[in-house]
Amino acid sequence: MVIPWPPGQSTDVQGRLIAQLLSERLSQTVVPENRPGAGGQIGTNAAAKAAPDGYTLLAASIGPISFQPLVSRTSYDVEREFAPVASYGIAPYVLLARRDLPVTDLRSFITLLRANPGKYTYNSSGVGGSQHLLGAVFNAMAGIEALHIPFLGSAPALSALLGGQVDYGVDTLAAALKLVQEGQLRALGLTTAQPSRFVPSIPPIAAAGGPPDYDIGGWNGLMVPAGTAQPIIDRLVTEVQQGLATPALRKQFEALGIEVEARGPDDFRDLLQQLREKFGSVIRQLGIRVD
Repeated sequence: MVIPWPPGQSTDVQGRLIAQLLSERLSQTVVPENRPGAGGQIGTNAAAKAAPDGYTLLAASIGPISFQPLVSRTSYDVEREFAPVASYGIAPYVLLARRDLPVTDLRSFITLLRANPGKYTYNSSGVGGSQHLLGAVFNAMAGIEALHIPFLGSAPALSALLGGQVDYGVDTLAAALKLVQEGQLRALGLTTAQPSRFVPSIPPIAAAGGPPDYDIGGWNGLMVPAGTAQPIIDRLVTEVQQGLATPALRKQFEALGIEVEARGPDDFRDLLQQLREKFGSVIRQLGIRVD
């Protein structure tokens, strides 16, 4: 299983849970291999170019699969080079600010940044990754000008926010919730239009004074190189769906802030198409490019 992110990142954690599940249910070891870099593109391209023999899996995520082909020239073609197997569910990201930023809520945050164009900075796990695009789309829709500071993965990006080296950013609930609860970071809003039952105290951005049309949830899933035999895909779909139906594994995913909904190949493909259509037009309208 190629994981195109560093250890400890949300895609890595989810991928390892699925790798363990498949190892147990297939009686065959599935080895997670971290191949980070370029906002997830390096590992994703390696999986795309692998032999379609069933021995290479991709821990796929919204950044390199859904977002990056819309804003940059990727070395892989998602529609031609990958076959979707199953997605695991949808999770909101959270907009975070350093704890000493002089704001009290999302409205005061937007007011502060609009009044100081170019003064403040936001982090990301890499250029073109989901955190970068979530932040860039938010800035554009909210009328904010800020400097993007990319890092080599979520962990160093979050460390920079904790250390006050950057002012705000977007991250997963799994990575940030404990830090918010401890008062080390300030949560300004969720990226999905619907509130989360896991964090009812954090309102959606759209409901807290942010852009009313802002609604982006992150997905993770399993993909294989295009041309992989259908019986192999069918077996993987069965094992992932049955595994995610067990209380033990659902609990582990829900601990990451994920609303578990195991989509099979057709529904997964539909989800990807919906995201391409929705955010392709938004990104073109806003003129966001990372080439």
